[in-house]
Amino acid sequence: MRSILVVYGNQHERDRLEAVLRKRIGCVVLGADTPEQALQVLGGQDVCIVISDLFLPEKTGLEFLQKVHRLNPETLTIAAVPEGNRGIVVEVLRYGVFSYINSPYDLEEAVIVAARGLAFQESQSQKVPRRARFRKSDGFNGIIGQSPKMLSLFNMVEKVAEDGESTVLVQGESGTGKELVARALHSLSPRMGKNFVPVNCAAIPEDLLESELFGYVKGAFTGANQSKMGRIQYADGGTLFLDEIGDMKPSLQAKLLRVLQEKEFEPVGGVKPVSVNVRVVAATHRNLEKAVAENVFREDLYYRLSVVPLNIPPLRDRCEDIPLLIEKFMRSFNRNKKIGLKGFEKEAIAALTSYPWPGNVRELENLIQRLVILHGGESAGLAELPEKYVAHLDIALPVAPVESEPQDPPALYPDPGVSWSEEGIDFNALVSDFEDRLILQALNITDGNKKEAARLLNLKRTTLLEKIKKKQLTGISAD
Repeated sequence: MRSILVVYGNQHERDRLEAVLRKRIGCVVLGADTPEQALQVLGGQDVCIVISDLFLPEKTGLEFLQKVHRLNPETLTIAAVPEGNRGIVVEVLRYGVFSYINSPYDLEEAVIVAARGLAFQESQSQKVPRRARFRKSDGFNGIIGQSPKMLSLFNMVEKVAEDGESTVLVQGESGTGKELVARALHSLSPRMGKNFVPVNCAAIPEDLLESELFGYVKGAFTGANQSKMGRIQYADGGTLFLDEIGDMKPSLQAKLLRVLQEKEFEPVGGVKPVSVNVRVVAATHRNLEKAVAENVFREDLYYRLSVVPLNIPPLRDRCEDIPLLIEKFMRSFNRNKKIGLKGFEKEAIAALTSYPWPGNVRELENLIQRLVILHGGESAGLAELPEKYVAHLDIALPVAPVESEPQDPPALYPDPGVSWSEEGIDFNALVSDFEDRLILQALNITDGNKKEAARLLNLKRTTLLEKIKKKQLTGISAD
């Protein structure tokens, strides 16, 4: 599907241009306030054309155009330049833009230039096949994962997306990628040509969330000098993503329930209902069933939202995906570095794979970004990882040698000599004692490192810990 990204700091003017492009050209139109936001969008979606204002200072805008071209050479750029400034026009053309339009926007001019750009791309794609935007390791619609649990989730997303109408409740711990799943539901659905509107219910103050969602009419309250469209109406025909819906106050829950049931709402201060056709995808890390039992979340709304529940597994439950995620994030963060991170040693990969990841994928992404910044030009090993990512390995720290008389290394196996008598021996007691001495000597050799002691004894670490606990060996902790 053809798509255009409009990058402009004035939201009102950007909304006008997006609406006109969507109506006149019939393509997906995305928006971003800043170059930084735009690069995030471009990193996760295949965009045909970028229409961007020359953000001040001018160098910032020109550098952004360069980054777009480096990120995907097939994306065409259209620069919005101040009307009458021929010098800037010449400069942006040197930076390889496809064309330019005047700023402030002339809507008719913008439509003509954008349509010409899409036609040019279509003619080029007939000559040379457009390269795939995602590699195999990028998984499904930018959601990385090849573990059985994620493949099952992808299958569910495809089925639910095709429906395009049913309300979906995405559940998962913080940092698991709930918004990515919501975006995949939208981009694979019949609504993909309309707006995807995300709203973080926890990030917007309670007294502002109502007007953000439902909009308001002129004069609704002090300072409401003109009417404002709410995000629900902006998502008409498309998808409304309500993140952290478990934080929504009860009064708003009732108004949202009406949207789901009646497909209409009233703006703040208004009396005339506004009809909408919107698909709601909600997400939360909270246990909504528990919230319903505690009377902090409406039961009727919960059942309306959870028509199709989707559960995202935490990262610790799909550790086989961690190497794929590491490779993806490293490649992404290396892209804008002169000297990137070379890679990860096997020991470091093993340590990260066995770490429990309480912050899930977001925590892993932040770690990789940190390593790329601090260790460019190097390979990351155990020494480069922050302490908390190796503490769970139970690695014995090196101890400075103490000068002393050389001694023979302790024998691993005890003397098997046994004193026999006419009454015979206590076989079980001797075997148990022999086992005790083996364990104690192995721990002595490894300076108490249970993992190494288990290796010497050819036992699993858990087996060794069980024996230490069962035998109550003095002075040894079985943790």
